[in-house]
Amino acid sequence: MTDNPLLKISDVPNYAPAFDKIEEAHYMPAIEASIKEARANIDVIKANTEEPNFENVIVALETASETLGEVSSIFYNQLTANGTDSQQEIAEKIGPLKSAFSNDILMDPDLFAKVKAVWDQRESLDLTPEQDTLLDDTYQGFVRNGANLDEEGQKRIREISERMSVLGPVFMNNATKSAEAYEMVIEDEAHLDGLPDSTKEMAKHMADEAGYNGKWLFTLDYPSVIPFLQYAKSREHREMIWRAFSNRGYHDDFDNCENLIEIVSLRNERAKLLGFDTYADYVLERRMAKSPENVLSFLNTLKDTYKPAAKADLDRLKAFAKETDGLEDFKPWDAAYYTEKLKEHLFQFSSEEIRPYFPIEKVLSGMFEHFTKLFGLEFKDANDKYPVWHKDVQAYDVMEAGTNRFIGTLYADFFPRKGKKQGAWKTSYRNQGLYNGKVERPVIAIVCNFNKPTGDKPALLTFNEVTTLFHEMGHATHALLSEVTYQGLAGTSVKWDFVELPSQVQENWCYERETLDLISGHYETGEKIPEDLIEKLLKAKNYMSGWQGLRQINFGLLDMAWHMTDPASITSVEEFEDEQTKETSLFPRLGGPFSTSFTHLFGGGYAAGYYSYKWAEVLDADAFELFTEQGLYNQDAAQAYKNEVLSRGGTEDPNLLYERFRGRAADPDALIRREGLSDQQKAA
Repeated sequence: MTDNPLLKISDVPNYAPAFDKIEEAHYMPAIEASIKEARANIDVIKANTEEPNFENVIVALETASETLGEVSSIFYNQLTANGTDSQQEIAEKIGPLKSAFSNDILMDPDLFAKVKAVWDQRESLDLTPEQDTLLDDTYQGFVRNGANLDEEGQKRIREISERMSVLGPVFMNNATKSAEAYEMVIEDEAHLDGLPDSTKEMAKHMADEAGYNGKWLFTLDYPSVIPFLQYAKSREHREMIWRAFSNRGYHDDFDNCENLIEIVSLRNERAKLLGFDTYADYVLERRMAKSPENVLSFLNTLKDTYKPAAKADLDRLKAFAKETDGLEDFKPWDAAYYTEKLKEHLFQFSSEEIRPYFPIEKVLSGMFEHFTKLFGLEFKDANDKYPVWHKDVQAYDVMEAGTNRFIGTLYADFFPRKGKKQGAWKTSYRNQGLYNGKVERPVIAIVCNFNKPTGDKPALLTFNEVTTLFHEMGHATHALLSEVTYQGLAGTSVKWDFVELPSQVQENWCYERETLDLISGHYETGEKIPEDLIEKLLKAKNYMSGWQGLRQINFGLLDMAWHMTDPASITSVEEFEDEQTKETSLFPRLGGPFSTSFTHLFGGGYAAGYYSYKWAEVLDADAFELFTEQGLYNQDAAQAYKNEVLSRGGTEDPNLLYERFRGRAADPDALIRREGLSDQQKAA
């Protein structure tokens, strides 16, 4: 298709996707054509009679599938942000095609011989650290995908890869569809008692849009379900929506139990074929943690600190619920409600009290100013230059302040809609690095699910949503500030347990008066957040930190269990999850198993890697201590962090990058200090 916009160099600035020209019918032909192009590029590498060297083998391989990578990025990003049933059908066709192509490359003995020839002479090559990393990643990529296996082993690896390329998108789609299938329509306004006006207005707006005029609609989208669980006095309705949320992907038309078991079985089989005891061993060989034993030691050490604190948190909630409402049988659907009520009681602070100060446009402009002060970035509205995939999406040119040097393209997509995955994430349409023979700037997006504006009232963010926005922009700046040569090592293309440092560290600024003044302004008066309200926010900062910490440890240990256990021994998803989480769960399971909607593991890239959130929290707590010591916007600290961490992507070992920035290794106690749990740590 010569008129296929996906197969042309875009005429949009920064070669960003021409979303106004791309149609679903373009995807499959573009994938097929770009695979053909990539195969031809590979043939050129193989036919080259010159002595194999870094440029004619390693760099040539890095750029051989450029068009395929770009087309794939556009397709899969749209599948998660703007997906349709027909796109899901396309995904189930594209996955095996791409997998077969990848396996053809990684199992080609002639191509591997050329890669190995360069690898074998690496000690005598005068390579930069970035080039050395690319060579190592390339060689290990072949080895870890079966290049050294016999014909039968490679055949099975191919079959596994092709099946996995379908199962991941199916798991993700099932979780999304299962959530979208649920609606709680409320007719009696009395059942809304306790809910903030903003939540009721949104529910009424959603009901009107869905044809439920005069009623209120609640869904399993986060901006809908979370405030309902936090504020609704109707325990009956809290239980209804909690159970629905817990049952996503479980015992309905979108059941994920069989998909999950097949995924872990195939992962385990693949790992064993490649010589590893478990899939966790396979994954962690190329992570900062190095081994499952190190991860388990890390998680269990934190568990010993968090668990007594979490039990104390729960006991306090139960006592408060009994004292205030005579509640004897405390259940999971009561936790968020009484957590919020007790916070109001202890700190005279409600999450809703601060929300009017966070209209999304003010938060966004203030956050951009924050990154101007920190890293010298400027964000210019550019919707007139960049076509977008939905009317809610905003586009920006990111520039270097002072020099006006172009840094990259940023899209922001903030509101829920049908076909959009839940949660929040940063993604790349194109990484910084070589593109069409030149080093080009990146095309990045942040995607969230915040409350939409209702009537004359703007979208007002909760404080948690504010920290989420800073988190995703932390990922985005990691990608935008990349200064490397090869896309495969750019920005967030780092070891998985390092990727959350740049995102999580940004959340710390949200608790600081100087930053809060930038991002706040009452939607009616423009007033900054009053000092007494900030004091309440800070006093409540570590409220329920044991509870929240144990929850993350629960997920991390569950992840490791799925990827360290022989799948043949697992006969029930429910029973396996119950057994593996009995030491980290404070309630018996009263809904479906969380695993059936655990898209991070089974539809994303966090398999044997969920621990990385806590791993990176240690790093981010330690990193932010430098800014509290030297100044929130101290340029020596900011430039060191920018130059030694953000700009370098995955070009060197992350431990080296961090130590160059900090001047030492991270202090493992920094996280416990930040969370105010030092006493529990000493007791443990």
